[in-house]
Amino acid sequence: MKLATASRLLALIIALTLSSHAWGETKYKILHGFTGRDGDGGGLWGSLAVDAQGNVYGATSGGGVYGYGTVFELTPEADNTWTETILHSFQQYDPGGNDPVGGVVIDSAGNIYGTAEKAGAYGYGTIFELSRENGDWVEEPLFSFDFTDGASPYAGPTMDGAGNLYGTAEVVYELTPGIGGWTEQVLHSFDWSQGDGYGPIAGVVLDRAGNLYGATEYGGTYSGGIVYELKHTRMGWKEYILHTFGSFQYDGLGPGIGALAFDNSGNLYGTTASGGTNIYFGGCGTIFELTPEPNGHWKETILYNFKKGTLGFGPGADVVVDRAGNLYGTTLYGGSQQCGCGVVYKLSRTSPAGGQWTYTVLHTFYGPDGAQPDANLILDSKGNIFGTTAVGGPGGAGVVFEIIP
Repeated sequence: MKLATASRLLALIIALTLSSHAWGETKYKILHGFTGRDGDGGGLWGSLAVDAQGNVYGATSGGGVYGYGTVFELTPEADNTWTETILHSFQQYDPGGNDPVGGVVIDSAGNIYGTAEKAGAYGYGTIFELSRENGDWVEEPLFSFDFTDGASPYAGPTMDGAGNLYGTAEVVYELTPGIGGWTEQVLHSFDWSQGDGYGPIAGVVLDRAGNLYGATEYGGTYSGGIVYELKHTRMGWKEYILHTFGSFQYDGLGPGIGALAFDNSGNLYGTTASGGTNIYFGGCGTIFELTPEPNGHWKETILYNFKKGTLGFGPGADVVVDRAGNLYGTTLYGGSQQCGCGVVYKLSRTSPAGGQWTYTVLHTFYGPDGAQPDANLILDSKGNIFGTTAVGGPGGAGVVFEIIP
């Protein structure tokens, strides 16, 4: 999440300046270090997308020609370097929005879709598309939020097989393409006063039947957030609350701001930023699994409890799942004692029958290699891991990195 106080930002800058650790580990590589200057972007809070050719796409919340964010492409070269191209720079009163803090998605034709938290026609953010026209990239706002139908989308959109876009902006929405343009439909408006969730910062994920799943940071019976399902029925979309956080003493609190993840068996995985058994500022967070049961309910299992220290704590984003069922994620804090800039971790199932999991740190951030990874990781077809950090790196404004497992 964005840094809440100037003092926290100052402490992080000091830590990055003092850190002198050599981060050149064989499996970790910086693809691009952002500067936020001279037209480059800066401040990466959203996840990436990879196309069929291996090009990497993303958005920055700041920087660019006008200082209000960018959409960028990173292209792999024959000498194992990567070339950055700024596809679009957002402006202050951009009708396409500005401050794109969410991730992007790519359709089969190579068009890029994302969300902007601010500006647009009504000042409450947009859903935008970037497409190629005569060799150039052209940005077009598909929809501008006006507060009655959602506002300030934090998460990037999710696309189904038919090209419809889904996401959250205080509500859960669907954006459908048609001959006359794109049409928005509000699928669910949250009502915290009735035990529903509140604060749907996280995006949504689709199951094989086209149902939507997501989480809210707050709300629910115990005010610790919820995991919900929106099921497409004959009577429209209906919400089912799968789990309310804070349901027992050491439950997690405040689910992550990324999209949840399914495994091949239909189990659902995510993180919470706080809660769990390690009581430190209300707990250091958890990794959880939700398993569907024959009676229609879902059972929560805490797979890992974070604790303060070198293993990392306070996950901001959720996890991704590989083909073998291993989980990968990041923490905002912990790791290096020099700056506590977060880690990349792997959670692997060591005993399928007994439900035992092993937690391993894949990379510890030290500042010059990036700091505060706050977006979901992604996996390419080879199982390589790509991610972002919000700040740090050679240019101080965040990095895109790759980890080869």
